[in-house]
Amino acid sequence: MLSGTGGIYTVHTAAGETHEASMRGRLKQDGNAKLAVGDRVTVERDESETAWAITEIHARFSKLARRSPSGARGERIVAANIDQVVVVFAVAKPEPHVRMLDRFLVIAEGNEIAARIVLNKCELVDAAVVDALAVPYEAAGYVVHRTSVKQRLGLDALHDAVAGRSSAFTGPSGVGKSSLLNALYPQLTLRIGEISESVNKGRHTTVGAVFIPLTDPSGGYVVDTPGLREVGLWGMPPENLDNCFPEFRPFLGSCKFQDCSHVHEPTCSVRTAVESGAITAARYESYLKLHGDLPDPNNTWD
Repeated sequence: MLSGTGGIYTVHTAAGETHEASMRGRLKQDGNAKLAVGDRVTVERDESETAWAITEIHARFSKLARRSPSGARGERIVAANIDQVVVVFAVAKPEPHVRMLDRFLVIAEGNEIAARIVLNKCELVDAAVVDALAVPYEAAGYVVHRTSVKQRLGLDALHDAVAGRSSAFTGPSGVGKSSLLNALYPQLTLRIGEISESVNKGRHTTVGAVFIPLTDPSGGYVVDTPGLREVGLWGMPPENLDNCFPEFRPFLGSCKFQDCSHVHEPTCSVRTAVESGAITAARYESYLKLHGDLPDPNNTWD
């Protein structure tokens, strides 16, 4: 399923055809039948033979989910059946918010989806500034792409990284996701918005996630997602957060206490790694902030 609104869904078939389809009545009555872009479905001609109907929703092998925005309860599935998350941030205009970047990465890790980082608009700052942003994440094991649409910097390597795969491009508004995708795949012609100088935040130009089949010979799909100003973690117990920081993993299980939170306990291997420089202080500070934001584990999940 490529996109959907108002009960009408755009589906792309194995034969390369695109059809508009509605959900068959039996599925509509099933309260658990929730569609997300990227879902694999079975479609058939309806009884009139003039329209298409979705008759089955297949099991997902992955999903990118976050907490519903604006304080609502529950999860919101951004995209299903994706191979990787490409987290795009600008190095300037808007200024990068590394705590938000870490939230995006934790959401990907928590959903067990591989992630890579794109630092975009590199023409706006010195290379040393870009490197300072990239190094902590490269040390954590992430691939960091340094890109500039205006200078055509890093586009070939990023194109190779998404070729033949289903990749969700996500990040805050205004960082250049749509411009980047247009540069990688000119046939997409995604709408591009401007940066609001007054608030230094991008205006929303993508109103809903769209699963886009690529006509590139290598095939694959990209998912252009709305700029997410509010990034909330969904359904993650605090004790699982440490495993969502890849650079923590070599030290997990070596703390004095088996249930160590890595916040205040003595003889903590993670904190010792921070002190030695094996884990960067900035990433550890992000962990502390996220740990403090997660719900009390004694509370019941909705």
